[in-house]
Amino acid sequence: MDASLLEVLCCPFCGTGLDLVDNAALVRDGSRVQWGVLGCQCCAFPVIDGIPVLVADDATRGAMHAMEAGRSEEALATLLGLDTAAATRLFARLQQRAVTYRQALEIISPDAEGTYFVYRLSDPTFVLAETLVRVLAQTPARSGRAIDLCGGSGHLTRVLADAGAQPVVVADVYFWKLWLAQRFTAPGCAPVCCDANHPLPFRDGAFSMVVLSDAFPYIWHKRLLAGEMMRLAATGGTILMPHLHSALGYNFSAGMTLTPAAYCDLFTPRHPRLFRDSDLLNDILGHTAVDLSRDVTPEQAGHEPSITLIASSEASVFRAHPLPDPRALAGQLCINPLYRIEQHGATATLTLTFPTTEYEEEFGGVRRYLPESLTLAIDPGGELRPEQFGSHYTDLRRRRVLLDVPPRYC
Repeated sequence: MDASLLEVLCCPFCGTGLDLVDNAALVRDGSRVQWGVLGCQCCAFPVIDGIPVLVADDATRGAMHAMEAGRSEEALATLLGLDTAAATRLFARLQQRAVTYRQALEIISPDAEGTYFVYRLSDPTFVLAETLVRVLAQTPARSGRAIDLCGGSGHLTRVLADAGAQPVVVADVYFWKLWLAQRFTAPGCAPVCCDANHPLPFRDGAFSMVVLSDAFPYIWHKRLLAGEMMRLAATGGTILMPHLHSALGYNFSAGMTLTPAAYCDLFTPRHPRLFRDSDLLNDILGHTAVDLSRDVTPEQAGHEPSITLIASSEASVFRAHPLPDPRALAGQLCINPLYRIEQHGATATLTLTFPTTEYEEEFGGVRRYLPESLTLAIDPGGELRPEQFGSHYTDLRRRRVLLDVPPRYC
């Protein structure tokens, strides 16, 4: 945690500012705080491996006590939710500096959620959210800090960081997701562990862009969270909520859905606009402009399974935006891990292969842009470079056959 983050943090319970406690647990390097305790007028919160944990529960208190007693690995394992055997495996790999994001996930989250995160960079909901973030990050409304609420392990956080100079805050209630985000997916982000079902630990108007993708239907206290998002958004800022599950359509993992009208009502003070996700995705896959002048009424949203809500007073948001250039490379080039690769001499055959039947049922829409099979003249075991693919490179990136991934992703 960079100490400058304290400028926008406050206690989620009493609302007062947070300060570093100067005690034996404090470990810092200049402005960087790796371990320590934050205090307000009512509580004490730990900073565990660079992440402020602004949650009051037994696990957090146990981790803080372990840290203050000098047992930092125990504190970290507690918040990562690891038993002794799993923690030993993870820490051994970390010491070897050989562990990848995917390997860490196999230890920390060996379930369907871990699978979802591994393949996140090409699923249709991410294609939609990533594109919207990239185009809106270029508008005048995006000139300060941004926050990725319920941001998981940082896939969209990385996109926000690529699009702007300010440190991007990623907030989630699950510590292990934030730990993966800062270590692998979005290094340089500012992770904050907090619960979106409670008041958020940030000051009024702290962010020019507030993003919440895919998670709002799973939040019970929706009215509270909507109010908090509007409080956090600066005057002239933008609230972006891609892929809101509608109660009027079918969704594989629906959560606690509302109707489009109810979602709009929650954000009425910010004059929200709705968009059918199918319209936006058709724009993206058709390689045309993303047309944000084409909003719909709640009634026009009909039985659309999911919608996107955007609230902003900045007129430049609601227009047709050219699609971002897919040729730029922020990380490393890799073959989409949804492909099984078979090497045949100087060529490689790629076959689309879903990790589970459940994943295919939920994200089978990738077939709209990922071909079932194709052959490329590459050595997939070596470093991939754009020039290897010649004139096909841009199309392979657009179709997500080739992915721009963080170092040590998979």
